[in-house]
Amino acid sequence: MQWQFDSAPVWPKPIDNQADKERIAEQLAQRAEDGDVIGIGSGSTSFLALLALAKRVHGENLNILCVPTSHEIEGYCAQLGLPLTSLVSAAPDWCFDGADEIDADKNMIKGRGGAFVREQLVFASAAKRVILADPTKQVERLGTVHPVPLGVVPEAINLVRRQCNELVGSEPVVRPAGGKDGGVINEEGLIVMDLPIDGSLPVAELEKTLLTIPGISASGLFVGYDYDLIT
Repeated sequence: MQWQFDSAPVWPKPIDNQADKERIAEQLAQRAEDGDVIGIGSGSTSFLALLALAKRVHGENLNILCVPTSHEIEGYCAQLGLPLTSLVSAAPDWCFDGADEIDADKNMIKGRGGAFVREQLVFASAAKRVILADPTKQVERLGTVHPVPLGVVPEAINLVRRQCNELVGSEPVVRPAGGKDGGVINEEGLIVMDLPIDGSLPVAELEKTLLTIPGISASGLFVGYDYDLIT
């Protein structure tokens, strides 16, 4: 019997490549074991994986704890009846998340949804990691389709623009918000800026350079992590 929810959460907009993402989500859900602490990623692929995971948890009476990477995912977990914890109380046994771009060396750009700060904290804290990505996310070089998100202290916007120009040869722009005037402000109170990159700097060097710029608290570059990839 397939578990049915009385009021399952609904993703707020159409999901691209939904059939591929649902197939990936079902594979991911099979990894859960009784007693696991699981980091729950953000984004549409992670949302579908969360639905598949919740059906298996309730259908098989598994005991798990969820560490969400955004307020939105926290709300979905609660709606699905999945118990929550945080990095303050527990380190994930494993986590899963999506990606915006992945290169041949398994470096990634994440953060189109704006949750990259908490995503990186959960990713770094987990003993094992799984990335869910349909084939459209794989690129020859990072920056081909998406810029690099930056989490910037609001007062440092102009400083970050200048220093990015000087140090990496590109100028980030404030990501415009929907439903309000001004830019996107993430859950940590940082302004989200997007930095176009052309591949002229190696990804690891670019990440180190960006994080030396005063005012940049985090970037959407995920470099040097070991993870399993489900495509």
